[in-house]
Amino acid sequence: MKISSSPDDEIITYALGSCLGITVYDPVARIGAMVHVMLPSSSIDPVKASMNPCMFVDTGVKNLFLASYKAGAQRSRLIVVGAGGACANGMEQDDYFQIGKRNVTVLRSLLWKNGIILKNCDFGGNLARTMSLDIATGQVLIKMNGVTEILSGECGGGSLK
Repeated sequence: MKISSSPDDEIITYALGSCLGITVYDPVARIGAMVHVMLPSSSIDPVKASMNPCMFVDTGVKNLFLASYKAGAQRSRLIVVGAGGACANGMEQDDYFQIGKRNVTVLRSLLWKNGIILKNCDFGGNLARTMSLDIATGQVLIKMNGVTEILSGECGGGSLK
């Protein structure tokens, strides 16, 4: 997890396969943060979760929001964006553990329970992504298969994009 209020900063995470990248950005305070989470629930390994809470969706997202608030971001202004959750081995029918799909489900549930709307997302598929957050503008870019695009996909409903 990284957080910044410096307009010269860009926060980047690489290789979002089944992992998720989640960003929060306060456009007034110009505070942005990103977490790269690997697994849905910290309950599978509480010891590892205590040492590295950002490894798990449930504890990592909580830490992301708390750190943002501590830095001066306000909940009512936060823009939340997510990406990743791909099928780890490229074939959904062969993806026995469905980590990517489970990561997205836990994230959506956690946000819903806390009344937080996921503004934009790029979930699913079978390709890894690179995600970046520009602290000066709040713009989130996704690079996948050599193509970089501004993440502007709406995140409605309960299905994966």
